[in-house]
Amino acid sequence: MPADHTVTSPRTRFRSTLRAFVESSAAGGIVLMVAAALAMVVANSALAPAYFAALKTYIGPLSLLHWINDLLMAVFFLLVGLEIKREFLDGQLSTWPRRILPGVAAAGGMAVPALFFVAFNLATPETMRGWAIPTATDIAFALGVLALLGNRVPVSLKIFLTALAIIDDLGAVMIIAAFYTANLSMAWLAGAIGVLAILAVLNRMNVRSLLPYLLLGAVLWVLVLKSGVHATLAGVALALTIPLRGADGRGDDHSPLHTLEHAIQPWVAFAIVPIFGFANAGVSLAGFSLASLLAPLPLGIAAGLFVGKQIGVFGTTWAAVRLGWADRPEHATWPQVYGVALLCGIGFTMSLFIGLLAFPSSAVLQDQVKVGVLAGSILSAVVGTLVLLVARREAVPTPSR
Repeated sequence: MPADHTVTSPRTRFRSTLRAFVESSAAGGIVLMVAAALAMVVANSALAPAYFAALKTYIGPLSLLHWINDLLMAVFFLLVGLEIKREFLDGQLSTWPRRILPGVAAAGGMAVPALFFVAFNLATPETMRGWAIPTATDIAFALGVLALLGNRVPVSLKIFLTALAIIDDLGAVMIIAAFYTANLSMAWLAGAIGVLAILAVLNRMNVRSLLPYLLLGAVLWVLVLKSGVHATLAGVALALTIPLRGADGRGDDHSPLHTLEHAIQPWVAFAIVPIFGFANAGVSLAGFSLASLLAPLPLGIAAGLFVGKQIGVFGTTWAAVRLGWADRPEHATWPQVYGVALLCGIGFTMSLFIGLLAFPSSAVLQDQVKVGVLAGSILSAVVGTLVLLVARREAVPTPSR
C-alpha cells in the first residue's frame, strides 16, 4: 500500500494540541483536588506533627517546603511561560481579535477581586500586602471541574477559560515580579541578566538543542534565588528564550518549545502541582473559631475569589460582547458563561503561592490565607458546577442534507 502522506493543517494541529493540554490539565486538576483534600485530612489528624515537621526539615541550604516552593514551582512557572509564549505567538492568542475577550475578562477578573480584598482590609494595614491573592485563577483546578461536566460545556468555553487563565497567569507573574521581590542584590541580579543575555543569543542563533538552555537555566535559577527576586521567575525567563520555531522555521510540534512543553507537562500536572498542593494546603483547624474565619484577611480573600471574580469576569465579558468588541463563545449561553466566570474564582495554586510570598514570616497569616483560599475556591467550584449543570447549551443547528 502507498504511504500515507496526509498533511495535517495548522488549525488541526492547534486543536489536537489544545485538546491534549486541556485533557492533561483537567486530569491534573482532579489529582490536585485529591492532594489538597488529603493535606487537610493529614493536618487535622494524628499525623499532623510529623507532616509539619517534615516540611520544616532542612535538606542542604533549604527546608523541604522551600525546595518545593522555590525549585519545583520554578518548573511549574517554566511550563506557564512556555504556554504563554506559544499561545501569544502561535496559538489561540496570536491575534488581537482572539485576545480581546479573554484579555478583557482576565483584566476584570484581576481588578475586581483586588478591590474586594482592599475593601475588607482597609482597617488592617498589616494584611494589605495580600491584595493580589484573590486575583489568580487555577487553570488545572478549573479545567478539572469542566472535565467532570463532560459535553455539558461547549468546547468554545473551555478554550475561553484556557485563554483567560493563561493571560491571568501572565498578570500574576508580573505582579510577583513587581510587588513581591525582596531586597535586591545587584551583583547576583547582574549575573542573572548576563545568563539571560547568553540564552537570548542562543535563541537568535537558532540553537535547537535543549541541553544548553536547561544547563544555563539551572545557573539562572541559582542566580535569581540569590538576587532577591523570587526564584520561580527564573522559570518564566528561561521559557521566553526557548525557540518556538522548528528546523523549517515554523512553529511545528518538533520545535524545542513544543518538545520541552510536552516533556514537562505530565510531570507538572501529576507530580509538581499536587506536591505543592499537599505541602501548602494543610492547615490545622484546631483553635479556629467563627471570629477567626471572618477576620479581614480570610474574608477578603474568599470574597475576592467567590464574589469579585464572577463580577469581574462575567461583567467585563458581557460588556465586551454588548459593545461589539468580541463575540460570545460559540454555542455558549449567558448562564454557561456565568458558570465559567464562577469557576474562575478557583484560585488555589497561584493564590496560595502569592499568599506565601505576601506573608513569608507569619505562620498565623499564612494559615488565614489558606483558609480564605480554600473557602473561596470551594465555593466557586461548587456553585459554578451547579450553574453549569442546570444551564442549557445553545441549540446547534443540524446541517441540511
